[in-house]
Amino acid sequence: MTSRNWVKLFLNTLLVGGLTTAIVGFIVRWNEFQPYFTEFKLFDILSTLIWLIVMGFLFSVISQMGFFAYLTVHRFGLGIFKSVSLWNAVQIVLILFGLFDLVYLRYENFAGSKDVLLPYFVPAIILLVVGLIVAWYKTKQTNQEAFIPAMFFMIVVTLVEWVPVLRVNEKSWLYLMMLALLACNAYQLLILHKLNLQSEQERQKRASQSPGKSKNNNQANMKKTKKPSI
Repeated sequence: MTSRNWVKLFLNTLLVGGLTTAIVGFIVRWNEFQPYFTEFKLFDILSTLIWLIVMGFLFSVISQMGFFAYLTVHRFGLGIFKSVSLWNAVQIVLILFGLFDLVYLRYENFAGSKDVLLPYFVPAIILLVVGLIVAWYKTKQTNQEAFIPAMFFMIVVTLVEWVPVLRVNEKSWLYLMMLALLACNAYQLLILHKLNLQSEQERQKRASQSPGKSKNNNQANMKKTKKPSI
């Protein structure tokens, strides 16, 4: 990917994180922020909006760190296991393990004596449903091999990025960070192959314009490459 597209990805993901956090923040913490609107406290509204956007930028940076880390881990996994099917099997096990821990460990650590287990399934169900939707759409854009890696990224990597808030277990922050991370992760995952293709086209254009390039090299560069698996 070219440096221009890296910067584009970074800035657009920041924007996604900031906007998502601002919108979701006012929704999940409406009871706290409602007086600002009913009493028309413009300064408080703007300061809260700016604060939420800045928090969204922070969530976005965490998301991008996780994304680039997974791209590295994915390549290492393929290299270590020497088989796409075996690496996918490992990822499936980790997905199931992560979802189980999200429910079980939160219930064990935070549930009261009269709490029921069912509400602790909600975040796991949201992660699973969003992961399935994004992974399905990713396969429509690329190929079937992208399904498991996309699921792994949307579930396991999101869980790792989500740990700071999971340890606190404050409900509004729990959903605020989760939805911001999911939005940023989904955006990066779904836009990656488009930016890679755009970068390749830019390289080919520069190569065709540079002197000393043979016709055969230009034709080779224009060959269509296999669709990415992530």
